[in-house]
Amino acid sequence: MTQEDVFKKLISHSKEYGYVFPSSEIYDGLSAVYDYGQNGVELKNNIKKYWWDSMTLLHENIVGIDSAIFMHPTVWKASGHVDAFNDPLIDNRDSKKRYRADVLVEDHLAKTDEKINREIEKAAKRFGETFDESHFRATNVRVLEYQAKRDEIHARFAKALNDSDFEALRQLIIDCEIACPVSGTRNWTDVRQFNLMFSTEMGSTADGAIKVYLRPETAQGIFVNFLNVQKTGRMKIPFGIAQVGKAFRNEIVARQFIFRMREFEQMEMQFFVRPGDELDWFARWKDLRMKWHRALGLGDARYRFHDHDKLAHYANAATDIEFEMPFGFKEVEGIHSRTDFDLSQHEKYSGKKIQYFDPEWNRSYTPYVIETSIGVDRMFLSVLAGTYCEETLAGETRVLLKLPPALAPVKLAVLPLVRKDGLPEKALEILHLLRFDFRCQYDEKDSIGKRYRRQDAIGTPYCITVDHDTLVDRHVTIRYRDTMLQERVPIDRLHGIIAEKVNMRNLLCKLQ
Repeated sequence: MTQEDVFKKLISHSKEYGYVFPSSEIYDGLSAVYDYGQNGVELKNNIKKYWWDSMTLLHENIVGIDSAIFMHPTVWKASGHVDAFNDPLIDNRDSKKRYRADVLVEDHLAKTDEKINREIEKAAKRFGETFDESHFRATNVRVLEYQAKRDEIHARFAKALNDSDFEALRQLIIDCEIACPVSGTRNWTDVRQFNLMFSTEMGSTADGAIKVYLRPETAQGIFVNFLNVQKTGRMKIPFGIAQVGKAFRNEIVARQFIFRMREFEQMEMQFFVRPGDELDWFARWKDLRMKWHRALGLGDARYRFHDHDKLAHYANAATDIEFEMPFGFKEVEGIHSRTDFDLSQHEKYSGKKIQYFDPEWNRSYTPYVIETSIGVDRMFLSVLAGTYCEETLAGETRVLLKLPPALAPVKLAVLPLVRKDGLPEKALEILHLLRFDFRCQYDEKDSIGKRYRRQDAIGTPYCITVDHDTLVDRHVTIRYRDTMLQERVPIDRLHGIIAEKVNMRNLLCKLQ
């Protein structure tokens, strides 16, 4: 099965089991806008809680806020979004489709990486335990040819981006013979810039209305509240401010399900440090954030850092944490050293002094900032992609989501073996005992095997089966999703067993 087929199955599975629905589907939907279903919203909330608790519970110098979506329009002038928040776009004249020019080149580079990896995989199978990958990379003629070509393209790509040379970017697309995925032709227009911000008007009359923007990021709400938080919280440098909230971008090239949407959610933390300390803190936050991702157990090899070829105008260091999606390695989190750009800009445009008095240095200065910014929706997609499994058992296919128990939307299902003899009543009694602490489901329809499969597909880590012996010995059977092993335990022990396994603490302890 190709990765494209896996992705299609994942999208279908998300809808069938109440994770993600196309928005306004009864009206044929709205491009690049999605709704989260009954299981999706629970998984999403659990991801946000994992992030929020990892920031605010494990770091006594990080606090949270919730700023407004609408902000004074000058905020976006100061931040540079009005003038510089653009994507380089290119159109194919035959298909009439529009693409991000930089993404076309990045996808081309990724295909070259795949060719190199295939050569290495073939050699590893051929030579077995004696295979030396580093020696093979350094000596194999075909790998060296691929690598030399990749390095040449990458160097031209980085220079074109850093110079904002759109003609060079277009020429690179032509020289690489990159074709439109729809038409298959290379009939490209010039590369143009397109601003991504949504605008609207605020005011009761046309004459009195002012132009405002739907925020394209949550970070600026943190920066304009820097002094409010610092003074009321008596915060001392270094400290951080965290926020979870909606953001909006008019993505022209929205694609790949919920990976790139026009309305999305961010989890951002801005960490304020002394000037000169920023690169040390940048390195520390890189390690901390990678550890946070890997604690989920989706596979360390599926994550990697990708340093930026072109730094944003405000940054002196930037990297992405990428996850191996079904359509390749893609960014799920960005880590940036933003220098003092944001606070300095807001001080300049507002006319208000936005500085920190450092009692140890006995002087005031504008703090530098390390940002960690993660897309909730992309994180959601990476969790689904990393846990979706198909297993063949006795000629049948079992589809399951091996979600970390702390993130699973449904923690346990209570299932009477049959719908008679008092078993449903006993199952409901157990459900009512547990529902105050865990999200539970009750299911009595179909055979017990079909019900197990249904819960596997939802990602429920534990099923509690009530049988006739339960009425006599007050024991039930716990079935474990991943192994399908079953264990007989007393009803009185159920709460403790489940609580130990699904507690968010289990994930947080891995971060210490």
